[in-house]
Amino acid sequence: MEQLLGILREMHPETDFETETNLVDDGILASFDIVMLITRIEEEFDVVIPAKDIVPENFNSANALYALIQKIAEQDD
Repeated sequence: MEQLLGILREMHPETDFETETNLVDDGILASFDIVMLITRIEEEFDVVIPAKDIVPENFNSANALYALIQKIAEQDD
């Protein structure tokens, strides 16, 4: 989780990613941010995020995003 929080903080240091739960809904993460984030996550966590999982619910909080990463990683095992 700390690795993910580090990536998010690099993108938006002014945001408290540990408590924010509406990153997409509130416009904190724009579409370009999400594309960059997906690229970094795929590189750092060695996962591939399927297009079907690129939905606001999975990107609205660090916890939701981390849960997605874990789910994908478990499926790849």
